[in-house]
Amino acid sequence: MSRIALACSVALLIFVVPAAAQAPPRLLVMPFENASKESRIFWLGEASAVLLADDLNAFAGGAITREERRQAFDRLQVPPAATLSDATVIRIGQLVGATHVIVGTLTLDGDALVVRARSIALEAGRIERDVTERGPMPELFSTFERLARGLAPASARTQELKVTNPPLAAFENYIKGLLAGTPATAVNYLNAALQASPGFDRARLALWDVYVAQGDHTRALAAVERVAADSPWSRRARFRAGLSQINLKKYDAAFATYKALADQKADAPVLNNLGIVQLRRGGSPQSGAATLYLTKAAEAGGADPDYFFNLGYACWMDRDPGAAIHWLREAVRRDPADGDAHFVLGAALAAAGNTTEANREKELARRLSSVYEEWGKKPGADAVPKDLERLKSDVELPRNARVDETGAGTGQRDQRELAQFYLERGVRFFQQERDREALDEFNRTLFLSPYEAEAHLLIGRIHLRGGRVHEAIDALKISLWSSESPEAHVLLAQAYLEAKDVAMARSEAERALALDPRSSDAKQVLEKTTP
Repeated sequence: MSRIALACSVALLIFVVPAAAQAPPRLLVMPFENASKESRIFWLGEASAVLLADDLNAFAGGAITREERRQAFDRLQVPPAATLSDATVIRIGQLVGATHVIVGTLTLDGDALVVRARSIALEAGRIERDVTERGPMPELFSTFERLARGLAPASARTQELKVTNPPLAAFENYIKGLLAGTPATAVNYLNAALQASPGFDRARLALWDVYVAQGDHTRALAAVERVAADSPWSRRARFRAGLSQINLKKYDAAFATYKALADQKADAPVLNNLGIVQLRRGGSPQSGAATLYLTKAAEAGGADPDYFFNLGYACWMDRDPGAAIHWLREAVRRDPADGDAHFVLGAALAAAGNTTEANREKELARRLSSVYEEWGKKPGADAVPKDLERLKSDVELPRNARVDETGAGTGQRDQRELAQFYLERGVRFFQQERDREALDEFNRTLFLSPYEAEAHLLIGRIHLRGGRVHEAIDALKISLWSSESPEAHVLLAQAYLEAKDVAMARSEAERALALDPRSSDAKQVLEKTTP
């Protein structure tokens, strides 16, 4: 295939196909700032994000849930109550795949609450809507409904809002339970919310979160079992009940729970957890093998490497190294920094007699984490621990989409040319500081060529300038494993320096200087690590 023809075919793939099914906007509503500093309305910061997201979803959909936002905070190690800079807000928005971020302020004007919200388009970097509403505290829900109408697309603003709100006192206790500093305080607030409104099932789900964080799966299960079958929160409650049953080793009950959910809607998280139940209790021709459900999960959630890891791991546990190798390679294509996948892939390759490649995979795993050094000390199949499979929650952060898998069916030479095409596009986006687009192109490169050193190095650079230090370290380790270079050692040294790991920063800087004694960047890192 000529380079021009290749470029044309890729352009058709990139520009024509997405245009036919353009993704709808995703709106991240951040907790509003308490501009008046009034302690009596501190809880309204979080409440504003919850209420506004609910109302926007009722109007037009696309608002990101509190659970996704909380995961993004955890991933970036941002304290929930922190005052965030604009750069951090943008990073959180990018992490959850938002197209717009909504920020706002709350002030008290006598007995009236004044709420101002601004919708910022991340791609354009400009404010698209600026809406202010006011109303007395007892009319909080009405105030936020009007605010949501002003922020929603024009076509949706005339719709009737179909949201059932609890009594204001119950909602206040619910939010205070979410913000509580100790589990005991959270439980007290959430129980008070349920006492004020016994049908407020959202508070029961929050209780489940608190009990699970404490490792009390019995109470967690009891909390969600009380959610009625006709509740709008029923499916989520049953999903979480299944997780509690798995943790309590009630595998027959967990199978029944997830099988009933799958019969209603066979989505990837349900199928995945159903497969894990079967892997742990043992499948049968009547109930279905673990690999049956995990294969369906991988088909339904192809952008998520966890589904491929679970399937490969299940094949390994079934003593089928050939199938394990196939699916674990698919896992590392989607997440090259998955140390577990590299290690189990190495074990499967060794079992299949491919010693050289097995050693390389295990070496990469050891570079990603020292834990694999300990695993490797055990003989043969015993080196792979049990219970590595990954359960899914019902709400998770979106994964970066890789190149369409139809590209993987082309010839090896065409795949190399296609990977190089994506790499060159990614470099251009990187140089223009269009980091999101650059990451998309580098991810496409790695889907076709998982160990492309330059792609990993540039991904490391993007993560480093975006403040995602741990992701940068993983990417740079893989780049060095793929092809050692002074530049990658220096970048890794800088990443370790930002992570406050002075010893590792110095070690990487010294290695960079051994390869390139003239490296001024390596010398600067050494100066910063010298007491």
